[in-house]
Amino acid sequence: MNGVILAGLGVAAVAFTGKYLLRQMPNAAKTFNEAMKNLPNFEASSKYYKGGFDQKMNRREAALILGISPSANKQKVKDAFKKVMAVNHPDRGGSPYLASKINEAKDYLEKHSR
Repeated sequence: MNGVILAGLGVAAVAFTGKYLLRQMPNAAKTFNEAMKNLPNFEASSKYYKGGFDQKMNRREAALILGISPSANKQKVKDAFKKVMAVNHPDRGGSPYLASKINEAKDYLEKHSR
């Protein structure tokens, strides 16, 4: 009998707590929104390029893919290619599409290097 009474009191306590929390939700949402407005804007300070690939490979895009300057020499292109491809190779779980874009970027920069 005591177990039934304790279970009933437990259910009542959970119900009253839930009712209290639901009534406080609008205030919590308002506080959360105000806190989010005060956070700094991280998008502007991101070091990653935001945007997709161009239709045709160009020097700027190839350099962005490999993470080097557009005027890099062939040795820097080769070293950057090895570094980026080691992380993104399809045999190691990388994307075949990204691997093809990395290869395309290396080929473009090697062909059009100064």
